[in-house]
Amino acid sequence: MSASIEIANVTKRYGTLSVLDDISLSIKPGEFVVFLGPSGCGKSTLLRMIAGLEDVTQGTIAVGDQRIDTLPPGKRGVAMVFQSYALYPHMTVAQNMSFGLENIKVPKKEIVRRVRFAAETLEIAHLLDRKPQKLSGGQRQRVAIGRAIVKEPKAFLFDEPLSNLDAALRGRTRLELAQLHTRLGSTMIFVTHDQVEAMTLADRIVVMHNRKIEQIGTPIAIYRRPATRFVAGFVGSPAMNFIPVRNISQNGNGASIDTAGLGTLDAAFRLPAAFSSEGATLGIRAEDISVLPAGQPGIPLIVEVVERLGDRTLVYGRLSDGTRLTAEADGRSEASASDRLEIALDTSAIHLFGADGVAHHADGG
Repeated sequence: MSASIEIANVTKRYGTLSVLDDISLSIKPGEFVVFLGPSGCGKSTLLRMIAGLEDVTQGTIAVGDQRIDTLPPGKRGVAMVFQSYALYPHMTVAQNMSFGLENIKVPKKEIVRRVRFAAETLEIAHLLDRKPQKLSGGQRQRVAIGRAIVKEPKAFLFDEPLSNLDAALRGRTRLELAQLHTRLGSTMIFVTHDQVEAMTLADRIVVMHNRKIEQIGTPIAIYRRPATRFVAGFVGSPAMNFIPVRNISQNGNGASIDTAGLGTLDAAFRLPAAFSSEGATLGIRAEDISVLPAGQPGIPLIVEVVERLGDRTLVYGRLSDGTRLTAEADGRSEASASDRLEIALDTSAIHLFGADGVAHHADGG
């Protein structure tokens, strides 16, 4: 069972302190949506408001065709998985998963059915008689998810559930969550500050910043066509390169962009008439900058640090004006600190950001 979620003009304030400002968002039944943003942006608060753990100052929240922001948490038809496992240490896995159902007087036979289904779905049926202290971190997290599954909610809410796991286990559990979503087909909202989790799991990402939604889109759209400079800098590793712009002159085929470190670049921009080069910034990702073979002329880059990642090499260096730039080279690159390299840019992958931070893309978007 899954349902749509409609968040309409939601605001959250604590006295005079505003935490969320006029948030509106529609989530389709069965969709996996990730709230992504830095600490303090309001993503967990928004999730807790859906769950009923925080009051809504203004606006409405509906699950399916029912408004829920006026209902107590237990009546909202949603189940939340927290960062901490919050398992009862004196209870077995089966007892932890069934406890909530017993409290609301679900028939025993139905409880057994739901616990068995959840355990088999999460591949923890062999752990039902164990207590939490005999489980690994990943197993405990699966029990916490199982406790949510047995409620048969209309939507699952995950509040940074992987942050207590080590790196290897995080990667494995991330894939298990994606598989779980495929099997259940349930509506899921997942809160994280980790962009890898967002890019791996989401049907759509909601990037939040400074109490507002910066952009909503598929992972590839967020990455390739960021709406603002904040999104461009927050999503992607390494972060997008930002180069100050000195002047922009537009012509029939696009625009000539003058920078101190990269020289003048011609790209297919269709900028609005009011666009000003004052305070503008050029953005380009490392993978869109190539290191040229020795002897081939390009833009000079003095290497400062080389990061070897096996399949690729990241080269961190300085342009002629001192601006720092990250480029991507082949995994077999022999570049080292203090080398002078020649680089070239894919001008079709350039972004321009006005002084207001709004993005414009080289294909005219």
